[in-house]
Amino acid sequence: MIIKILMLLLFFGVMIGVGFYCRKNATDVNGFVLGGRSVGPWLTAFAYGTSYFSAVIFVGYAGQFGWKYGIASTWIGIGNALLGSMLAWRVLGRRTRIMTQHLDSATMPEFFGERFHSKGLKIAASIIIFIFMIPYTASLYNGLSRLFGMAFHIDYTVCIIVMAFLTGIYVIAGGYMATAINDFIQGIIMLFGIVAVILAVLNSRGGFLEALNSLALVSDENVSSTPGVFNSFFGPDPINLIGVVILTSLGTWGLPQMVQKFYAIKSEHSITQGTIISTLFAGIVAGGCYFLGGFGRLFSDSVDVKAEGFDAIIPAMLSNLSPALIGLVVILVLSASMSTLSSLVMTSSSTLTIDFIKGNIVKDMPEKKQVLWIRVLIVVFIVISVILAIIQYKSNVTFIAQLMGVSWGAMAGSFLAPFLYGLYWKRTTKAGCLASFVFGAGFMTVNMFFRSTLPTLLQSPINAGAFAMIAGLLIVPLVSLIGKKPAQSEVDRIFSCYNKKNEVPVTQSLE
Repeated sequence: MIIKILMLLLFFGVMIGVGFYCRKNATDVNGFVLGGRSVGPWLTAFAYGTSYFSAVIFVGYAGQFGWKYGIASTWIGIGNALLGSMLAWRVLGRRTRIMTQHLDSATMPEFFGERFHSKGLKIAASIIIFIFMIPYTASLYNGLSRLFGMAFHIDYTVCIIVMAFLTGIYVIAGGYMATAINDFIQGIIMLFGIVAVILAVLNSRGGFLEALNSLALVSDENVSSTPGVFNSFFGPDPINLIGVVILTSLGTWGLPQMVQKFYAIKSEHSITQGTIISTLFAGIVAGGCYFLGGFGRLFSDSVDVKAEGFDAIIPAMLSNLSPALIGLVVILVLSASMSTLSSLVMTSSSTLTIDFIKGNIVKDMPEKKQVLWIRVLIVVFIVISVILAIIQYKSNVTFIAQLMGVSWGAMAGSFLAPFLYGLYWKRTTKAGCLASFVFGAGFMTVNMFFRSTLPTLLQSPINAGAFAMIAGLLIVPLVSLIGKKPAQSEVDRIFSCYNKKNEVPVTQSLE
């Protein structure tokens, strides 16, 4: 217990120290929200990766999908690395950085407002983020309850409040730069932690080959009658597995807290390096989480999934580890949760301030007042998320935890297509963007409240979110082509940022 407490105190001390160290960078909106657009490749890549993977992934998704698909769930982590990280950086990174600076936009709603010259789109996007970001934020705490109960035997409410309070301190004090530096530290912990945990858990089952052989002997007639299906290449249900890969990988292209990382990139070199670092990070962390979860059925004697739920699987796998390793796991999950929490509350508060309050409720809002509003709203968002998490825990109201998938699907389904087309296609229109907003948010709302009316395949929030994203990629060009063309002069002004000439030394380019 002393070892675990000392590890936690050291971890929290470093996080808060970094927050106060970065106060000098958080004096204006550009510095507080974007770090002055001067964040290097390592910090940006780790900020992207740690915002991507939270306790929901490590405890919830890894346990749930590992149980459902066996070792084939590793494909989800591979998809996260290749589609959700590498391709996202290659396709979105440069153009996002160039156009958002050209349009002087610091948030995703502000980008939509400037790109399509529409104040209504900016407000609509900020409302969607406000509605769907809070339950997503609240769901981050869910993965911690069993781990803290196992490691410290203290009330989960205390854990929630302490984590939220400490996260709030360093985000409010240092803004985006403090978040980015702490994300880097937390990312290092996640990398080493997941490798150590995988080795320890597999060793407890006789090593990798022995565990794989044991998994081949597991059968479940309710899932599949095929022998050895849980250690097969594509698992018992490849169709639904593809839906999970699409939602958890392609979804990052339309999540505000993810895309906003590209706004702050320092240079071209940072994009090239960041792509490699982010891909490797996702491959190890996401691939490791789902790979570990794939062996969950070997611990069926330690957990009753029907009674305790999928969230109990990973804690059951870790319960017999050494105190030092359990302490490392707790810090690993804390790192994953705090990094994502800091990113979400930063995105929510800056969006609500810059895109909704500024110019609509408060007409004249100077820089210092905007930063003050953002800091106040960070507190508000954290408090609301804590209250929702405690209500969910005390009353076993499971819909809050389930809303994580709905929230992710609604935001990515609304924003992915218009953001992507807005960066690349001059013919994209305001009507096409609005149609994507209405369909993405509307369809996921139907999934949440009227799930039984949908086809069986789309009743799952995972599959529904994947469908909403793919549908958006068809809706935006279709509605844009039917409607009136945008003014050519306005389009040329917006896309002129890509035609700017830069001189570079011959050490960087021979021509």
